[in-house]
Amino acid sequence: MGRVTAALVVLVGVIVSFSQARVAAPEPDGELWAVLVAGSSTWMNYRHQADVCHAYQILHQHGVPDDHIIVMMYDDIANNKMNPIKGKIINRPDGPDVYKGVPKDYTGKDVTPETFLKVLQGDAEGLKEVGSGKVLKSGPNDRVFINMVDHGAPGIFAFPESYLYVKNFTNGILDMQRNKRFKELTVYMEACEAGSMFKNIPDDINVYALSASNSTESSYACYLDKKVGTFLGDVFSIKWMEDTDREDVTKETLEKQFNVVKKATTTSHVMQWGEKSIDTEAVGAFVGSKSVDAVDFGPFFPIDDPCLTTSIASPDVPLAMLQSLVDAADGLTGADFWQHEIDTLQENRTFVKDTMRKIVKVVTGDDDLTEKMMTNTFQEIHNDDCYQSCVETFHSLCFNLGLNPYALRVTYAMVNLCEHGYSAEQFSCASRAVCVHDAVTGIN
Repeated sequence: MGRVTAALVVLVGVIVSFSQARVAAPEPDGELWAVLVAGSSTWMNYRHQADVCHAYQILHQHGVPDDHIIVMMYDDIANNKMNPIKGKIINRPDGPDVYKGVPKDYTGKDVTPETFLKVLQGDAEGLKEVGSGKVLKSGPNDRVFINMVDHGAPGIFAFPESYLYVKNFTNGILDMQRNKRFKELTVYMEACEAGSMFKNIPDDINVYALSASNSTESSYACYLDKKVGTFLGDVFSIKWMEDTDREDVTKETLEKQFNVVKKATTTSHVMQWGEKSIDTEAVGAFVGSKSVDAVDFGPFFPIDDPCLTTSIASPDVPLAMLQSLVDAADGLTGADFWQHEIDTLQENRTFVKDTMRKIVKVVTGDDDLTEKMMTNTFQEIHNDDCYQSCVETFHSLCFNLGLNPYALRVTYAMVNLCEHGYSAEQFSCASRAVCVHDAVTGIN
C-alpha cells in the first residue's frame, strides 16, 4: 500500500471514529422517563393536544413503556362535537391517528401547574386520588424528557385554568436536580415567548432545552386543515417530530436535530438553553432507541412545505379559523353567523387591551408613557418579583389567564411597568380601580 493511500485510510478511520464518538450512547444502568403536557383546552387549541399525542406515539414506538410516560391533556378534542373524525386526532393533513393508545394520566381539571410540579417531584402522596396518580420515579442514573405545548407569554406557560410562572418552573427543575432525580434532563417547549422560561436555568446541572421561540416573540401554528376545521400542529413541534420520525434516532444527535429544526422553523427563532454539551447525545437517549421504520414524509423546500405555507402566529389562530368558516360559507346564511363571531372576538380583544391601557394610565398618569408601555413588546424580564406579583393581580382581578388566552398578549405591559421602576403595589391599586367588570371567560 502506498504512503498516500495508507494516509487516506488512516484519515478516513479518524473521521469515522470522530463522527461515531459524537453520538454518546445511553448508560446501560439508567432508564428513560417522559412527561408530556398539553396545557390548553377547547377546539380552537386542537393542535396542542395533537402535538403531545404525536410525541407519545414517538416514545411508544421507540420502546419507552407506558408506565414511564406521563401524559397531561384536557382530552376534549378526540370526541369533540366539532371533530369530523370522531375518536381520532391527527397531527398533519390526512395523517395517522395519534390519539390511539395515549395514556390519559391527568385530564380535565387535573391538568394544572400544581399537578405538573408534583409529577416532577415524584410526589405520589400529593397526587393520591388525582388522575392516575402516576409520577416520575426517576433516579440519579436516569434520563428525563419533558415536552410542553401550549400558549405562553413572558415568563408564563399557560394551563387550562391557570398558569405556570417561570420562577416555579425553574425551582421545580432545580428541586429535581438537588434530589438526584435525573442524570440528564431535556425539555422541548412549544409556546409564545418560550425562551423566557429558561433564562434562569443554570448551564451546569445536566439540563438541556429547546424553545420554539425566543423571549419576546410568538410561536407559530401550522397545517390549517379545512376538512377538520382547525390547525393540526405547531411549526416547532411539527419540525422536531417529523425529523424524529424520519431519522435513525440512535445516530442523530440532539445537536443535529437542533440545527435541522432551527433551519426548518423559519417562523420563529428556535433556541438552545442550559448545558449545551448534552447535544452530543443521541436523540434516542431521550425518546427511546428501539428501531422503527422511518416515515417517508418530508423534508420539504420552504416554498412547498405544507406546514410553513399554512403557518400563522399563534395569537392569530382564532381569527384565521373563523375567517376560514366565513370563506367556506361563501355568502350563504352561515357566513353571517361566523362573521358575527369574528366581530365578537375583535370586541373582546379590544376590551382586554383597553382594560390594560386604563390600568397603565392610572399607574403612569401620563398619556405618552402609557403609549410607550403599551407598544414596546421587546422588553425582557429582570424584575421577577414585581412582574410575578403584577401577573397574579391581573389574573385574579381582571382576566383569568388560563380561561382567557388573549389576555396573555397584554402581559408585556406589566413587564414594561416593572422594568421602568413602577411597583407591583401601584399596579395592584390601579387594577382594583379599573377591573370592576364581571368575570369573563373564553376571550381567545
